[in-house]
Amino acid sequence: MAEKAEKRISDTRAWAYVVLGGLLEIVWASGFKYDEVPGIVVLAALLTSFDLIIRASKVLPVGTVYAVFAGMGTLGTTVVEMAMSGGNVSGWRILFILTLLACIIGLKLSSKEGGA
Repeated sequence: MAEKAEKRISDTRAWAYVVLGGLLEIVWASGFKYDEVPGIVVLAALLTSFDLIIRASKVLPVGTVYAVFAGMGTLGTTVVEMAMSGGNVSGWRILFILTLLACIIGLKLSSKEGGA
């Protein structure tokens, strides 16, 4: 029985998968706390985000993919939490969020494809 040859996605598409997966992580992680996000949406976002990350990891360095994915989720859920708590924001919190964002961008730029 012949195995089906799997097409390799481009690096650009893989990065798009990472970004979309990171955005979906914000949805499902926030959905654990906030009843405004229906359970079916949480489940669909969770499964889709991991599928996208798995696909991207077949093309890009897995450590970088996971760090960017988790960092996006951390940033996003922190921003959602601040928005839902009525804007409870401190200068230190903003500084650390910006530091995390700089690290995520640095990981992306230093990946094997030279920032592509």
